[in-house]
Amino acid sequence: MSSPTPDAVAGSVWTPPNGQPPLSARMMRATWRGLPAKRHAVGWEPGLVVPAADGSPLITDHYFPRAEGDFPTLLVRSPYGRGLPWAPMYGLLFAEQGFHVVLQSCRGTGGSGGTFDLWRNEAADGQAAVAWLRERPWFNGTLGTVGPSYLGYVQWALALDPPPELKAMVVQVGLHDPYGLFYADGALRLENALAVGAGMTYQHQGMARFLKATLRLQRRLRAVTTARPLRGAHVPALGEVPWLDDVMTHPDAHDPYWHGASQARSAERLRVPTALITGWRDALADQTFEQYGRLRRAGCETALLVGPWTHTSALQQGWPEVFADSLAWLRAHLCADPSGLRPTTVRAHVGGENAWRDLDDWPPAATATPWYPAPGGQLVRQAPTESVPLTTFRYDPADPTPSLGGPLLSRTAGPRDNSGLEARDDVLTFTGPPLTEPVDILGPVSARLSVSTDTGHADVFTRLCDVDERGRSVNVCDGLGRLRTTGDAPSQITVAMSATAHRFPAGHRIRWQISAGAHPRYARNPGTGRSPVDATEFTPVRLTLHTDSALTLPRA
Repeated sequence: MSSPTPDAVAGSVWTPPNGQPPLSARMMRATWRGLPAKRHAVGWEPGLVVPAADGSPLITDHYFPRAEGDFPTLLVRSPYGRGLPWAPMYGLLFAEQGFHVVLQSCRGTGGSGGTFDLWRNEAADGQAAVAWLRERPWFNGTLGTVGPSYLGYVQWALALDPPPELKAMVVQVGLHDPYGLFYADGALRLENALAVGAGMTYQHQGMARFLKATLRLQRRLRAVTTARPLRGAHVPALGEVPWLDDVMTHPDAHDPYWHGASQARSAERLRVPTALITGWRDALADQTFEQYGRLRRAGCETALLVGPWTHTSALQQGWPEVFADSLAWLRAHLCADPSGLRPTTVRAHVGGENAWRDLDDWPPAATATPWYPAPGGQLVRQAPTESVPLTTFRYDPADPTPSLGGPLLSRTAGPRDNSGLEARDDVLTFTGPPLTEPVDILGPVSARLSVSTDTGHADVFTRLCDVDERGRSVNVCDGLGRLRTTGDAPSQITVAMSATAHRFPAGHRIRWQISAGAHPRYARNPGTGRSPVDATEFTPVRLTLHTDSALTLPRA
């Protein structure tokens, strides 16, 4: 580990060091196909010490093109370490395309000093990193940021008060609201919380320790997620993770614990051109769509790419598209080279058609089309004439309805055959007739449910599925809401089911799936009104669906 050399001050001549990027990064780089041709050899200046806002030493690696001339700089701040896969994906690949890349470990991670806090230090430490850059002789005053997940969060934090040098951002499968990552309508996203706990705790310690922790969590997942109480059950798998305890015991979005966590307001007045990238099964897709809307309303130049990806596959199978799109945006706004930009603001992959569409905006113009549940498990277009009980099912939190695929952070994410799940007694399905022509759904999907219960406390999980000619039912999008009822009267709840771009081909059928949970994706509702984290007693609940419920699809 080294400190900046004496000549690394403003106005001095910088002599590039002779170091090559780490062998592991070069080996991974050699395995990738379909990426743009390399433009420059790359040098490496590892272990620089950059002061955080409180003076803590933040360990930083510098990748640079071995070529004459000025190059813009990319700042990449990460709590996941600076080794694989970040060194090749961001340090090596972008440097060989003509950028200085500053890859920094966040406070308390990857050898950096201080204590990691899930969100409270990133704005100040990002500004400190920019202040340090201003003193580098190789910094030409043109700055961009790029990165996925929490590496997107640190970008939004910097954008709260964007430095004048910041000319472009690329937020890939990015986070801006930690509460939204961990909760849906007050229901704990349990599996995601555990995955984040493993990533934040172990990934910056190296891939070997991270993989070992991930495998340990997978082996113990059932024991952890079915423990009574849930509080502290993760310790045998993950060890003590104080911030995870805090997250799991603060379900109220208005609790002071969450004050300052969301960086949503960054986009409300931003003028820095910002590209957004997500996948239809990305656990953070909704946050990307929210920020896109805010940027558009603010008049900020922006672009949106949505692929057929999960949170992790966007950086694996989808990496050629993600990297090319990111590179084109950065070249356009940092290098005055717009030649790689696509002609429209939005590019979205359409499931069912397996094709890309270029769109002027998101969501595109569409007609809100309601479908209604009917006797016999039918899904019909004709609205009911009255609200009456339609069907009843029983949810037992001691034998919870399992989760299957969808927008998760784990390897189980994505589209899955739901046929086995739908055979359970605690899962309702309503299915439309075979389609005589293709039906395109582009935009946000929602469900209005009218439900009564016998305990007053329940969750409602609702999912859109595509059923092919063989009866295979594949999830498209979904959502969960928390329900409160009084007596026998039904309560109405509208559940946002994320958004989609999907074609239901002719011969396929549209299916609406309804249950009272999806475990362990969400913590079990104990049916008693007690906190799911502290509950030790569970009460089965009987839910009755009423006919004035509707699934609303945006038909293009």
